Amino acid sequence: MSFVNVVEAHMLDAIRRQHRVPLVKVRSAIAFLRRVFDSQHPLAEHKLETDGCDLFVRELGKLVNASREGQLAMRELLEVHLRRIEWDEKGMARRLFPFTGLRRAEAPRVVVMDPEISFGRPIILGTGIATAVIADRYKAGETIEELAQDYGRERLEIEEAVRCELRVEAA
Repeated sequence: MSFVNVVEAHMLDAIRRQHRVPLVKVRSAIAFLRRVFDSQHPLAEHKLETDGCDLFVRELGKLVNASREGQLAMRELLEVHLRRIEWDEKGMARRLFPFTGLRRAEAPRVVVMDPEISFGRPIILGTGIATAVIADRYKAGETIEELAQDYGRERLEIEEAVRCELRVEAA
């Protein structure tokens, strides 16, 4: 799976689970974006917005309803999810900060997926420390405190690494 595919899966997860946009609307929006904007990866190439019913894209300062063949509309952004993606100068997704626990605006950006580091596998931001290695050591019985001391990292960073891999609250 490529990095772009991971970003698309992240956005699809946000659209379907968090915002509960019906799949028929998602398919319609993807088809519209592919056709009108010649987009090969619409979920990774466009900053989508939603109202929980339809998907929208900004074009020339206006919100266009991609789920309804380009109707103009005003809606709220997929703010929380969009803030988890870093975009490059061409508007393509560059890095992803996956959710490791609750999906909320103040969720820490500790774990990052960057296709230029560790082949896009999750690591602790600013390090090359793979979250999978930390989680394996945690599963083997090491405590959060022991891992934090061993890696010279904050407790929160270790907890987030474990959550990323195990999807559980680290104690």
